[in-house]
Amino acid sequence: MKNTGLTQALTAVSLALAVAAGAASAQDLPKLEKKDRYKVGFSQMESNNPWRIAETKSFMDTAESCNWDLIATDAAGSAAKQVADVDSMIAQGIDILFLPPREEKPLIPAVMKAKAAGIPTFLVDRSVDPAVAQAGRDYVAFLGSDFIDQGRRVAEWTLENFKGDKGVIVELEGTTGSSPANDRRKGFDDVMAQHDNMTIVASQSGDFARDLGRQVMETLLQAHPDVNIVYAHNDEMAIGAIQALTLAGRNPGEDVMVVSIDGTRDALQAIIDGKMGVTVESSPFFGPVACNVMERYIAGEDIEPWVQVQDRIFTAENAADHIDEAY
Repeated sequence: MKNTGLTQALTAVSLALAVAAGAASAQDLPKLEKKDRYKVGFSQMESNNPWRIAETKSFMDTAESCNWDLIATDAAGSAAKQVADVDSMIAQGIDILFLPPREEKPLIPAVMKAKAAGIPTFLVDRSVDPAVAQAGRDYVAFLGSDFIDQGRRVAEWTLENFKGDKGVIVELEGTTGSSPANDRRKGFDDVMAQHDNMTIVASQSGDFARDLGRQVMETLLQAHPDVNIVYAHNDEMAIGAIQALTLAGRNPGEDVMVVSIDGTRDALQAIIDGKMGVTVESSPFFGPVACNVMERYIAGEDIEPWVQVQDRIFTAENAADHIDEAY
């Protein structure tokens, strides 16, 4: 089942309160002593799309320059395996853990086990339920984007650029129970709810995957053949939706506006080709960010609860300028 609006609201409010409360004190969390090299754990949740592959590569590329002996695992889309992977890393004596939790609630045990083992933990690109685990108390900080703002920016661009009278919207959601899916939906839906000419007629999870996004879009097209806006929570599902729309005889970019989040190479090419309208960046290059915040932590600096990544927006005006740097 999907998280309720109340849970989404609590997530946003709790994160905002954490930021407002000030930086997490390194004195209240496990110490990380200065030494030549560190055994670093990176528990990847899956590797079934370009974003995840690029994120893992970023950590691997950063390992030598940051003096890491990196232990990287892949949970293959299983929250239970990701918890087990963290257990294994703890047993191997890692000094620090970087964790992109697949879902908000099932990964709480992994965070708590690392805390109990005295291992400083940073959540990367996804968070956990703030009603249970909090930055500065149970883990050091969250490194990542403002997912609500990403959804809001997509919605605002859509409103500014939609040429029809009434928007009939299909929403392809990310992994059910994940913080990006919860927040990207909230950011987009809250804006659209303020406009009577915009109606979200269907919203269904495609699990952030291209092929599943295509399948879901094929099904939803049968029920809603008049759809003229598709909002996907990531580029992989957007590309899958474009495939489904094309096979159904629709013209993405002409009679259907496709909008998304991530900033992948395929998405920028789709924008250049006129098949997609916009994608808001969600950078996967967390290796250098992790190195920097780890060095700050070792030096005894106070780390802000949310180390926020700034995201760009890609449209027909600038996609060609940035495609060579995309993943």
